Amino acid sequence: MTDVRISSAVMTHPRRLPRARELAALLGLDAVVVDPDPDGPPSALRTALAAWAAAAPGATHHLVLQDDVAAPAFLRDLVRRSVRRHPADALAFYAAWNTRNGSAVRLAALVGAGWVRGVPEEFTPTQAVCLPAAMAEDFRRYARGSTDRHDDEVLSAYLRLTGRMSLIAVPNPVEHIDTDSIAGFDWHGLRRSACPLQEPGIAVALETGWVLEHPGGLPYMRQGEGHARVEGPDGVIGTRGHARWLTALPYLGCSEEQVHRLVHERRPADVAAAVGRAFGHRFADELWIHGLLLGRQAARLTRCSPVQRLRRPMADRLDRRVRAAAVATLGVSSLLPEARQSVRPDQAALLETYVRSGLRCGRAWPDEASPTAPRLGGEAHDA
Repeated sequence: MTDVRISSAVMTHPRRLPRARELAALLGLDAVVVDPDPDGPPSALRTALAAWAAAAPGATHHLVLQDDVAAPAFLRDLVRRSVRRHPADALAFYAAWNTRNGSAVRLAALVGAGWVRGVPEEFTPTQAVCLPAAMAEDFRRYARGSTDRHDDEVLSAYLRLTGRMSLIAVPNPVEHIDTDSIAGFDWHGLRRSACPLQEPGIAVALETGWVLEHPGGLPYMRQGEGHARVEGPDGVIGTRGHARWLTALPYLGCSEEQVHRLVHERRPADVAAAVGRAFGHRFADELWIHGLLLGRQAARLTRCSPVQRLRRPMADRLDRRVRAAAVATLGVSSLLPEARQSVRPDQAALLETYVRSGLRCGRAWPDEASPTAPRLGGEAHDA
């Protein structure tokens, strides 16, 4: 698609208007849209609908940012190049580090993908989203009568109806910044990007990187415990709730015995003890097993992926930086919300070292699944 015309807006509340204007000036955004009822009950959807209505006449696509983000000055150009690559998709340029979408971004980073399809049963991260103009108008009509106040949940409900969830950029060029939550989400604690990277070279990843459409079994951490998004033969397990990793093992093609053997034989005891002293021994167990399963799934997707990519030294170096950015956020984001803010730099480094050991072990884990084990899905394509 060569004839791309993108309009843009930042949505805000009067008490954060100066910040929104500063962001709009930095990024060259077209409009600052203020909550039309700032004294009413908090509603991100109310302001979002006004921001989506700000699409300029003749625009092919419309970009909406929230005011509590940091983004590089070249974001508009990056969005334009991304739209040319994926003109019919909703494109998200951020995913929170403690969500299933964030875990999908990490898995995509580990296998060298430039985009990953959003998780259907989870909210769509709306900190920075670009929609085709016709889709933006259709979404407004769909959401206009909603009583929900969360634009991210309503956008997900709309995209589920279309049959195509958003594509999420890998890495994330947009970062959430620390601020009070007008919508009342302060209890979530720090809400950082799962894979933050803002260097200009990431345009290569987004323009040429392949799309991870369906990760299959997706390990993720929730409230300090390991889980996995899996689908059983009936399509139920993991699709509407949260399956603990132990329950999900048969659908991940491995056994509890295998996991415990690797924990006993391969986990670095000294690092595990240090993590246990700092954050609790049960958390240490859960985090390392999560890294183990995530690394294993990355290795399995790499082996089964039909995508053949021409590797260049520059792309390899970028892939390494993207992987490093994804791994660096995993440990801290896995903690309970109230614990994340007090993590010291040396503790963050300890968690990163610990996670890397689990990932390495998982990548080296031979695929010993029995022929009768439920099949683990995974799909990728060049786009």
